[in-house]
Amino acid sequence: MFTDLPSLGFSPLVPPMALAALAVLAAALTVAAGLRRGWIAALLRGAALLLLIGALANPALVSLEREPLDDIVAVVVDRSASQRLGPRAEQTAAVLADVTRQLAALPGVEARFVDVAEGDGGDGTRLFGALTRTLADVPAERVAGVVLITDGVVHDVPASASVLGLSAPLHALVTGEREERDRRVALIDAPRFGIVGRTLTVRAVIDERGGPGMARLTVRRDGTELGSVDAPAGRPVPLSIPIEHPGPNVLELEVEPLAGELTPVNNRAVLTIEGVRDKLRVLLVSGEPHPGERTWRNLLKSDANVDLVHFTILRPPEKQDGTPINELSLIAFPTRALFQERIQDFDLIIFDRYANLTVLPPVYYDNIAQYVREGGALLLAAGPEFSGASSVARTSLGAILPATPDGRIHETGFRPQISAQGGRHPVTRDLPGGNTAGGAASWGPWLRQIGADVHGGSTLMNGADGLPLLVLSRYERGRIALLLSDHAWLWARGFDGGGPHVDLLRRLSHWLMREPALEEEALRAFSRDGFIAIERQTMADTAAPVKVTAPDGSEQTVALTQVRPGVFSANVANSQLGLYRLTDGTLSAFVNAGPDNPREMADVFSDTARLAGLTAATGGATVRVDTGGTTPAVPRIDLVRAGSSFSGTGWIGLRPSDSAVVRGVREFPLGVGLAGLALIIWAVIAAWLVEGRRRTR
Repeated sequence: MFTDLPSLGFSPLVPPMALAALAVLAAALTVAAGLRRGWIAALLRGAALLLLIGALANPALVSLEREPLDDIVAVVVDRSASQRLGPRAEQTAAVLADVTRQLAALPGVEARFVDVAEGDGGDGTRLFGALTRTLADVPAERVAGVVLITDGVVHDVPASASVLGLSAPLHALVTGEREERDRRVALIDAPRFGIVGRTLTVRAVIDERGGPGMARLTVRRDGTELGSVDAPAGRPVPLSIPIEHPGPNVLELEVEPLAGELTPVNNRAVLTIEGVRDKLRVLLVSGEPHPGERTWRNLLKSDANVDLVHFTILRPPEKQDGTPINELSLIAFPTRALFQERIQDFDLIIFDRYANLTVLPPVYYDNIAQYVREGGALLLAAGPEFSGASSVARTSLGAILPATPDGRIHETGFRPQISAQGGRHPVTRDLPGGNTAGGAASWGPWLRQIGADVHGGSTLMNGADGLPLLVLSRYERGRIALLLSDHAWLWARGFDGGGPHVDLLRRLSHWLMREPALEEEALRAFSRDGFIAIERQTMADTAAPVKVTAPDGSEQTVALTQVRPGVFSANVANSQLGLYRLTDGTLSAFVNAGPDNPREMADVFSDTARLAGLTAATGGATVRVDTGGTTPAVPRIDLVRAGSSFSGTGWIGLRPSDSAVVRGVREFPLGVGLAGLALIIWAVIAAWLVEGRRRTR
């Protein structure tokens, strides 16, 4: 605590304008008196008035009691991933300990320490954002200096020192070795989407310092190696990548390590390419007009990703008049083009109440069966014709269908129910208003069901008397769905409350077209909020444990817990950034934790150039602490009270501010009390005496 020298202060008893008016009036009276009665008496009268006005101004001697404040020194410590390379972590700890010791020995200095990791989302090291937040509550004049302990890999360096708003020096103590070696692979042309069934080109480049100029680059997709190539450093390398399935395709590029390099982490680049279908081509063949025909057409036409080809057989099956097939329509039904020449162009074929009326020769049914065997998809929406002599089940398609008609047609109302298998299948699980196994659905009724004996696949829905209503199956590489009723359109019309016809039919058609989210057996992994979320979809009652392999090769086995029928999950902390591999012995999944290619690891060489201009502009210095030995060289820290330079050989300086806070005020009034009154009385008496003497003469 210290007290300032006294200073003169005023606290007027009347408004300042009134004092000014009184001063002008006193001056006028003094001049008038001087002209009439002489200047000595007039000046004495003026002095009396001036003293009276001064008393009204209430002068006083004021002195302040001040308490000095400590100057603030911010010490920002870089704790990013690049600071863990080589000897940098040990150097950082040693430098921080020395700086802490020196600052503690300086009088009137308060040190604020802040640790900064790399930013979220792969945004790199952002030291200056942390510095601004640390000093947000400190006036700029109280900041004596800033010390950065970093490797120089900083990604938010301001363009000029004025942006910081500091009047104190900024110093950077740079860790890392003077001679460093490293190799990395970087993506320079990385598409985020690819058309399924086509190839796309990815361009990468190998950067290295201290290497031979050539390195082997390996390419993997979803953990499967696609090939390797010897690539020159510094030149773009084009890579052709086939996209084989919709959904995420995890592409991994890995370059062989360089002897003695800083880190192998940046030897790998990861790119997630979303596989999308160009167009889902669907062939819909309606056997005869019926109320549900438009339901299928409207559903498929409303999907912008579906390219629909629709034909309807307008001739009823009972009409036999000998008219040749080629004269039954204004536009000939292109059976050869559809079912022989271009059948492989379709992702899905739908027969809606279609009967075998010799429109399609037997060889075309053979083509459809072969189409399914090779990976195609077939959906039969069955009506009464499925039970008769013209049923497509009596063609070569019968060998691949999961059910055979038993000849019965149930013309009775029933409410569709989800079966035990359907409660676990993604197509029917969680349908709005649906049920779990054993429960009741709140859907409207259907009025007709076709009887059939199911001998394969999975029955997802039951109908009248618990008979199979919806059956899904796989045949070799293809998929088949059999809907044993033609009354799904009643839901679309809202009959007796209706039902989720859009959800059901859309999920059904997309399962047939291999939508990844609807696979009944799938292992998925997602990176979120510091965890790897594992999800296992299965039709079984239990799920096997999952082995998780971290980016560094370490492994752990994780048990899964059922969260709802058919879905098991678990969370694993992702303590490392990079590609995680998961497998349960049957299925595999891949997920990249953190950004695909973190900015922090793009350029890992310790650097003094990035900060040199900024530190010099503030009068500070950028100092590399590496000496080639085990102990870093930390400069001496001094207080510098004058001058524009705050650094020199072996030392760095701080600017003390001499800031203080007022703790008390001492005041000695001059214009009131006996002393002030005596002066006024003396001036009045003196003026009276002078005037009296003048009259006696």
